[in-house]
Amino acid sequence: MTAIAAFLRKTPVPRLQDYFTGSGFTSLAPVDWTRPESEVVEPLIKAVDDMNDDEKQRVVMNAGQVAALADEPGQNALQNVVIDRAVFDTLEGANNRSLWVFLNEPDQFRKAEEVRYNDERRRGRSWSGFEVEKDRAVRRDAVSVAAFTKAIRDRFATPHVHVDVFDRHRVILDDQECDLVQIAVYREGRPEDMLEFDANSTLSRRIVKPVFEAALTYEADTGVIEVVANTLEDRKDLTAFMARDLLGIVFDEKHIPLREYDLSMLLKPFDFPTDIEDGITGVTVKELRFMEVGERNERITLESMSGADRSVWEMAEKRIGLDIGGTGHVLPIATEVPEWVITRARFTIKFHPGASGGRGKSLTLKVTMPHGCSLKDMTPHERLIGEKYLRRWGILTDTADIGDLIE
Repeated sequence: MTAIAAFLRKTPVPRLQDYFTGSGFTSLAPVDWTRPESEVVEPLIKAVDDMNDDEKQRVVMNAGQVAALADEPGQNALQNVVIDRAVFDTLEGANNRSLWVFLNEPDQFRKAEEVRYNDERRRGRSWSGFEVEKDRAVRRDAVSVAAFTKAIRDRFATPHVHVDVFDRHRVILDDQECDLVQIAVYREGRPEDMLEFDANSTLSRRIVKPVFEAALTYEADTGVIEVVANTLEDRKDLTAFMARDLLGIVFDEKHIPLREYDLSMLLKPFDFPTDIEDGITGVTVKELRFMEVGERNERITLESMSGADRSVWEMAEKRIGLDIGGTGHVLPIATEVPEWVITRARFTIKFHPGASGGRGKSLTLKVTMPHGCSLKDMTPHERLIGEKYLRRWGILTDTADIGDLIE
């Protein structure tokens, strides 16, 4: 009940009334919605706890869906797709906005879940990017969508496929937005059996057919298709189907190159320049992982804990003989002193306190050579700040960036 209680306490009573009175619950005890909020929520928590198991599980599931879109990425996803922005923008509270869309625009709520699914996995292990022709219109007529859907049915040998095609945007550098078309794909998988307890508490097997999700986006300004799916072959095939059936072009499998990171500037103390308007108080390198040139199977990691008297560079100078004032490695006897490269770094960006006071926020970035970065796991605002300064400091080094899409 902890998750349900949190959901009920964070959501305004009028919105809860809309949910419980309009969702067909028959086992919920009567609730006096006219009483002050403080006198409604606690009795409501008990009433939900006393519901029958099926209806209580439905509340648990719905509360989880609403809460999943009540954080910053979820709210951004809802803003991407909600139709009635005039109402949505006036609602106070993330749970309130999320539940309002869940109740009033259920199709858009599902699309927001699809946006969240795509963006959370972007630039992860299940992501690929491909460069195709620019300025193509995505076909949405019934014939084109049917051809795309049939291709997926044939490719995965499944009778059931659902496709959503919708417009959205993504915030990129300098607070600009790029316009995208997203295609969400759901397909039925092969039958699997699961163990479960029946009504008599007897262990039995039940046959289920799982549903697999994939997502594609097309940005006309850059001519880039991004795709999230389980395997590289799946991603290439889905992109080829989209190019042929929805864009009317031939897919030539031109991969977007991976982003490249360079940590060589951290072989000695580095001055991290920032802009005053971003409210950054300082940048601290907390961890460096070193590899000796020629010794690819060994790593040395140095971490500067909170309250340490020495910087991580001073630690490296003492522990591994790093020349922090010179060329990056000690050279008095070149054959005896190892040459180091940095393969991973972790540093913290600290911000001034906000208008409400208290401690300022901090943003921790982890970069792993040559292509790894924790930016993909952060909120859109954090990604914008992180990308801006990784480029400024020379750590993010790609020079042929296509919009926001090179990884």
